[in-house]
Amino acid sequence: MSNGAATRVRRSREKILAAAEQVFLHSGFLGANMDAIAETASVSKQTVYARFQSKEALFLEVIAAMTGGAARAIGEHTEDALDDSPVRDYLTAVALDQLSIVMTPRLMQLRRMVIGEAERFPELGRSLYENGPLVSIRRIARALGHYISIGQIRECDPHLAATQFNWMVMGAPTNAAMLLGDSGIPSQSELHAHALEAVRIFLSAYGVPST
Repeated sequence: MSNGAATRVRRSREKILAAAEQVFLHSGFLGANMDAIAETASVSKQTVYARFQSKEALFLEVIAAMTGGAARAIGEHTEDALDDSPVRDYLTAVALDQLSIVMTPRLMQLRRMVIGEAERFPELGRSLYENGPLVSIRRIARALGHYISIGQIRECDPHLAATQFNWMVMGAPTNAAMLLGDSGIPSQSELHAHALEAVRIFLSAYGVPST
């Protein structure tokens, strides 16, 4: 494939993914169809099927793109710990970044839709988890390993500790948004206070007291 052809294919995929996200979020998985996605993307239905074999495959790509994009954004704003800066500063930045990026109507709507289809299509939930929370947990675990090595976090299983921290930060706000809809998404000031409290509780369990 020539460079020009490859560029056209990539742009076509991007248009279809953007259109599919719009249609899925508006109509739900069951209500969405390839005709509507093709019309929204201004391409033929044949082109949609040439890029994606089925509606399920396209939805999986949308999940990966949306959750992967959020995970990358968190990674861009919050670098892994590479120096001896205080662990409290790192964890606070992570918590605030996660909450500000993830707690949006768009991503909460995606999560609701995936959960609604998880019984029939378990791979949808797996894709959301592996491209979203698991990426953050692994990044935090790497950082905690660093902080263990320099004596700011006590000896522990970094992955387990990272999992606990992740859900301490994300659990309550996510549940509120999932069950109460967009009106259940906490305000920025509430999310900020929640993040600081999650860091305080986590460090009371895993932190090493300064001498």
